[in-house]
Amino acid sequence: MDASARLRRASLPVLLGLAILSPGLALGSEAREVSARLGPVTATVTLEPEAPVIGDPMKLTIVAVAEEGVEVLMPEFGEALDRFSIVDFVPRESVDPEGRTVLSQRYTLQAPASGEHTLPSLLIEFVDRRPGHDPTPEDQDAYELLTDPIDFAVQSVVPDSATADLSPPMGKLGALGGRAGSPWPIALVVGLALLAGAPFAYRAWLGYRERRDIRSAYEIARGELDALLAGPRPGPETSERIDAFFVALSGIVRRYLERRFALRAPELTTERFLEFVSASPDLTEAHQELLRDFLRQSDLVKFAHVVPSREAIEEAITFAGRFLDETRDDVPASTAPDAPADAGAPGTVEA
Repeated sequence: MDASARLRRASLPVLLGLAILSPGLALGSEAREVSARLGPVTATVTLEPEAPVIGDPMKLTIVAVAEEGVEVLMPEFGEALDRFSIVDFVPRESVDPEGRTVLSQRYTLQAPASGEHTLPSLLIEFVDRRPGHDPTPEDQDAYELLTDPIDFAVQSVVPDSATADLSPPMGKLGALGGRAGSPWPIALVVGLALLAGAPFAYRAWLGYRERRDIRSAYEIARGELDALLAGPRPGPETSERIDAFFVALSGIVRRYLERRFALRAPELTTERFLEFVSASPDLTEAHQELLRDFLRQSDLVKFAHVVPSREAIEEAITFAGRFLDETRDDVPASTAPDAPADAGAPGTVEA
């Protein structure tokens, strides 16, 4: 047998072992994709890879393309994804060369276990503001576009053919030389210690969860705001895009308030929403006043179609970023960083 034949023969077990322990290498990274369309809106949901291995990250992409003049509401963060661990989230919004609005959400997920899984249907809502079209269905707030679920399997790193017996059974143990003491006194002491420390551990866990939720709400809102500002900035000369811009900007602030202060009221009008906000002890009067002016001026742009000046647009953007930064932690307005004492409300919207 020559040297090359011996090398091929020696490498064969290694290649077989890699094929068994890494089934994802042979399966490729093809994606599963479903699409749905309703009127002027098309939605596409993509999940890749097609057959992930347990522990591998999965990329979920939700893309909605809407005709010009259509206002789209993407799914809330983590909606229908509570059975998976969310590692990363990136929202984006842009306008394609044909003038259509393109909104996307990209998640990085991890499955909790191997086996069969289902990505549930996702709900995308929209309002048709194009001339000559009904904005919403009769007796409903918006049109609803529901995607199909996606079934997929997460592979295990242990091959199905592996034997359950990793070693031969041990024989019977011989008798101990002496009689051991009773374990009950030790167990009783440990149990009492755990019982005494349970209230402190529970309070510490509640504090950690509250800090985690606060931080998560800020990071999500800051990511959405950065993505919005990364796109083209509207001005008075582009009035057709100002409505959509203020819808997105005020939506970021409202969703942040709902997550940050547990105000579960996304369907309320601005006035009723502000009543909920004013009842929160975590917001100072100064922040409540600034928020009230910001949301009311946003309503003027969205519903009364008032065209703001460029200065008013920039002041609204500045307020949104400053409001997120100042309320990210439980810091009073007087001690929050970069919060001038004489800071006023966002600039007045001009007709």
